[in-house]
Formats: sequence, structure tokens, C-alpha cells
Amino acid sequence: MSLIFHSDRHVAHRGFLVGYRKDMCGGVLTGLSGIISSPGYPGEYSNNADCSWTVHVSNRTVVSLVFLDFQLENNEGCNFDYVALFDGPTVTHRHMGNYCGSNRPPNTVTTSNQLLVVFKSDFNIGGRGFKAYYYSGECQQVFTAIRGNFTSPHYPNVYPNNINCHWTITLAAGYRVKLFFTSMELEDRNSLTDECDYDSVAVHDGSSESDPLLGRWCGSEEPPSLLSKANKLLVILNTDRNFAYKGFSVSYTGVVPVNVSCTRTEFQIQISQQSLPQLERESVYLGNPSCSAQMTPTGYKILARFVNCGTAGQKRRNITVLVNTLYIDFSDGKQQSVQEYEVQCDAQRKVASVSIVTVEERNRLNELARRAEEASGGSSEEEDSEPHDTSDIVFISICVLAVILMVIAIVWLVLL
Repeated sequence: MSLIFHSDRHVAHRGFLVGYRKDMCGGVLTGLSGIISSPGYPGEYSNNADCSWTVHVSNRTVVSLVFLDFQLENNEGCNFDYVALFDGPTVTHRHMGNYCGSNRPPNTVTTSNQLLVVFKSDFNIGGRGFKAYYYSGECQQVFTAIRGNFTSPHYPNVYPNNINCHWTITLAAGYRVKLFFTSMELEDRNSLTDECDYDSVAVHDGSSESDPLLGRWCGSEEPPSLLSKANKLLVILNTDRNFAYKGFSVSYTGVVPVNVSCTRTEFQIQISQQSLPQLERESVYLGNPSCSAQMTPTGYKILARFVNCGTAGQKRRNITVLVNTLYIDFSDGKQQSVQEYEVQCDAQRKVASVSIVTVEERNRLNELARRAEEASGGSSEEEDSEPHDTSDIVFISICVLAVILMVIAIVWLVLL
């Protein structure tokens, strides 16, 4: 703010006196994400506070608000110290709730691209206050579909600075989540600490930052494929205020819990109905549609002898195993979606295993096969272009034959 005083060369008067103070709270927030906290947090907030934050994000999205910590004076009706939320930029918009005490308010999502947060305290009794994250819709998303993909904000253009974005994948109970980074370009590691101290993407095995960390990456590192232990994964992008790059793109797929066992003669496959509650039995088959599952009271079951359904033997690490593909067809008529699982059995030890074959893995295997074929073709060309000289071999063969004939002649003369 600037205050300008101007006077001319004629009449003068007493003038004016102005006081000012630093605005301790409130303001207009326009970033993709940010932090809102009470004055002095985590210390006790001041009495008679009156703060208003207006969050304004892109017209194409909404605002999410998540409280990380909350402790205000408690009273019935929340009339003394409280936080009030409004679904728009003013108090005339839809009132979404008043909150006080020590219970964190629920996660809040607006219906528009603006949110008003009001904090007021009275003349006595305070508390630690509160801390909350706000996110625009493109910076916090929850995915529940069996498969999907997402990217950092503005990808493939550079991502914004000073953001903290959360993507949560939550599938039905029993599923696991497999995650692939298909592209990655963030700010490089700190050269002094060799850590991702600037911009980074982290993955947690669950739905919160307190769940186990599966990894943190930056720069142009290519993270490995990740598999959750349960049905949830959390991806977090943190950026600082300096350099920005293209960001990342991610694909994920839900892994159906498949129970596979085998004998010396057949596969036994079982899938809980809870995992596939809306599929017909013909949508689950081994090798080809003629080997579809049978329905049982608890789920889907396939019994398939090795001589049927296209099972074939393959050499894996010097062990012959029997391999087939289990198909689960989620297609709904509008979009084709078929998952493939490789099932294999070591019939000698009666040990079976199963692993999902994703599009990314199939593309990777095809690329490796292509490179191997190119390498093989190159070596064949070299061999063709430089044929071995066989004249030495022919000469040695003639000499050996002559020696044999000479021995036969000597033996014949002795016998005579």
C-alpha cells in the first residue's frame, strides 16, 4: 500500500495523523494449493481476532480444504471462537459450517472455484489455533476407478512453484494398487545432500502422509513400478519457489486378489466375489473364453488341466514351468478393459504364482524383444558379411584321411 500526501504553495492547515499495523491474517489466495493458519500458530492465537481468507482458483475447478490441526475455545453453538466456511467469496454465499473445540472439521469441497474461510475469537480464552491445506481440483484428486492415469498440474508444460498436491487412489477392499511413472522431469537433487530437497514426488502406502513411505524421487529418475499392500496409495508433489520443470505422468491399475494353486496335472484358481461383484462368470477365463470360471457361493473358480486351455511349458531359470494367462474382462460396452494375469506352476514342486501383466509392462517387454531381435539381426548380418575360411578344415581332413589309408596299407602288408 502507498499513501501519497501532496500540498500546493498557498493555504496550509494542521494536516493529519495516521496509524498503521501489520495485517496478521487473512488475504486472497490464488495458488493451486496453500496453507491457511491462525495468527501465531502453533502458539496461542490472539484475542479479538477477525480474519478472512478468500481462496480463488481456476474457473474450471473447485476448492478442497483439509484441516491438519485444530484447537479453539469450545462452546455449544461455536459462538465465541470459531472458524466459519462459505461456499463462495462472501458471507452471503452458502454457509458450510461453524467449527470450534478440538475436533478437526471434516474435509470440505466447494461447488464453485471460490471459498471463504473466516476466523474469529472473543476477548478471552484461546487455544493453539488451526492449520489447514487448501487445494484446487487439479491439485487434489481421489480416484476410485479400477484403472486410470493423472499428471502433475499443467503437464506437459511446467508445473507451478510452491505447491503441495495430493492424489489418492482408493479401490474396493481386497484390491491392491499397482502404480507406474510413465514420465518424470523434476528439479534435480541437492548436490550437497544428494537428497530431493527442492521439488519431489513421494508415494505412501496408504491414504495419508503418516503411512509408510514407498519412495521419494526427483530429477529425471525413473521410479520402479510400485505395489500397495492394501487398497490405497497416496502420491504427493511438493515444489519450492525456484525452478520448475515438466513434471510427471502416472498410470495405475487395480490388482485383483487371485488365489492360484496347482497339482501335477492342473491349475486351481479362485477369486472372491467381493473383488468382482458385478462380473458374469464368462468374463473370467483362463487362456480362452471356453475355459471360463464357475460360480460358487463365495466367488469364481477355475479348475483347468494342463492339457487344456492353452497351457504351455516354458523354461524359466533352468526350470520348466507351465504358463497360461488369466483374463478378467471389465468391459462395459462403452470402453474395452481387460486385465491379464500370468499364472505359472512348477509341477514338480506343486508351487504356483500369479502376476498382473499391465500395458506398461507389455510395452516394456515388447521393446526388449524388439531390441533383442535387432541385436540378433545385426550379429547375423556380421556373420553373413564375414564368412569363415574353411580351407584349413579341408586340408586337415585330407591329411587325416591319408594317415588312415597308410595305416590300413601297412597292416595289409604285415598280414601278407
